[in-house]
Amino acid sequence: MSKESIFSHTQKSFSEAMFLRFGKGRQHAAKLYSEWFRKGQMDDMAAWVEPQAVSLVNRMSEITDFSLPEMSRVKEEGRTAKFLLKFFDGLESESVLIPMEAGTTLCISSQVGCKMGCAFCETGKMGLIRHLTCEEIVAQVFWARCKLGREVRNIVFMGMGEPFDNYDAVMRAVAVLTDMRGLGFGPSRITISTSGKVDAILRMANEADPALNLAVSVNAPNDEIRNRIMPVNRQWNMAELKEAMLEYCKHPRREILVEYVLLKGINDSLGAADELAEYLCGLKVKVNLIPYNPQTRDRFAPPDEAQREAFLMRMRQRGYQTLLRKTTGQQIMAACGQLGNVGIRREMLKLKVPFDNISFNR
Repeated sequence: MSKESIFSHTQKSFSEAMFLRFGKGRQHAAKLYSEWFRKGQMDDMAAWVEPQAVSLVNRMSEITDFSLPEMSRVKEEGRTAKFLLKFFDGLESESVLIPMEAGTTLCISSQVGCKMGCAFCETGKMGLIRHLTCEEIVAQVFWARCKLGREVRNIVFMGMGEPFDNYDAVMRAVAVLTDMRGLGFGPSRITISTSGKVDAILRMANEADPALNLAVSVNAPNDEIRNRIMPVNRQWNMAELKEAMLEYCKHPRREILVEYVLLKGINDSLGAADELAEYLCGLKVKVNLIPYNPQTRDRFAPPDEAQREAFLMRMRQRGYQTLLRKTTGQQIMAACGQLGNVGIRREMLKLKVPFDNISFNR
């Protein structure tokens, strides 16, 4: 008999799945679900199950898959920590715990590798190896909160992969993460970042809770530069991207976090700041400036501190709420743009293992 992974369910869907199996027990299944996500383990069943229902709950437990991927490594730099989870096929994802003034932010992955090919991103050098399943995405959060004991306040889909390239699994994971009878994150505590997949931005605009946050990696003031560093711009140019962002922002509760990686001599001039400000005109946005972080084979460099500050001040002078991200985790390759293991792709090529858009489901 196949098992139901608890990490792919909301409480409601888990209760219905158990009811379909046993013809009864919705309330007991709901309680089983909540107890698991509240405690991170299943013990002391006698404390919450009536004696006459113990047998039924035990049978539910037997057909429920509570298993987690293995924690293969943890690397720490100060209070920043990167942990790697190894899945059933031996592939790994990387997640990062980032201490911030408002609490810990967990940066999670949606894929192993990424096919978007952004020139300044280590993950993009891997290519897409496979999508993560809903349960593999949720497991990253469960590990951080329930096993590592970290008080995670915010979740950002800014790890390995383009989340909108794995849209259905990501949105299913969001439903699980925001179930108040489970992990209980408010939608406003979750941010999904995209390199600019216009079709998915429009889909999210129509389908998602308006409190769920959207971040868009713009990274350039014009199409000429963006074409060079972000291949996605050749499919959807900046005019098309802006139209999608305008559509998304029509809801009064929505605004967009614009991410902009500062690359020395490429997109960091005051002229680029003015051009970016013009491009963003009419959008409800906040701007997050991210100095480039070193990678295994560097083609780029970050601007010096004076240039970063000048760009920041120019954007503020133009009326945009703008932050300059403080870099943490560089030494453990946990900073923005540093996640990924290019060697995985090389090994798969040697073994002639098929990949790219393949999902290795159980």
